[in-house]
Amino acid sequence: MTSAPHLFHAPPAPRASVQPRCPLRVRLRPKAPTTGHVDGAWWPRTRDLAAELPALLAVPAVRLGDISRVSYNLTEWDTAPRHIAVEGVRVHLDGFWSRPEHTVAVVAGNRRRLVLLLVPPDCDPFTAHQAMLHAAHRQNTDTVEKLLSGRRPAVDVIQQTARGNP
Repeated sequence: MTSAPHLFHAPPAPRASVQPRCPLRVRLRPKAPTTGHVDGAWWPRTRDLAAELPALLAVPAVRLGDISRVSYNLTEWDTAPRHIAVEGVRVHLDGFWSRPEHTVAVVAGNRRRLVLLLVPPDCDPFTAHQAMLHAAHRQNTDTVEKLLSGRRPAVDVIQQTARGNP
């Protein structure tokens, strides 16, 4: 009598622990007529544009549609490729020496665009949070420099807090 082949069943491999996703650090101004210098703010964790963009682009894509192009200032990022694929869509990355510092422009295929304040990755958390809140405020008209300075007139803060708009 022959016996059936013996199959060795190895114990299942340990599952890699899934790291919890870090919250995306981006804020957009509510949909409204465009005023001011920026339409919101983004605080990336690193200077690796290709690694940071895929998570970011999901946010403005809800408002604009598929993002086809991102322009950025060359001095603020490590070397980046000319394009990346995000959700199967090819996104062109255009680095310019002349692009205004601390901004990133996100452009959809239909040419609609958002300009985001780029909060430097090494910015202290308090200043970064304040800059993002102010950049995304509906009535913000502050310059990029003022937004990143961390200084706002006390009267503005008191008035906005009284209206429930920190």
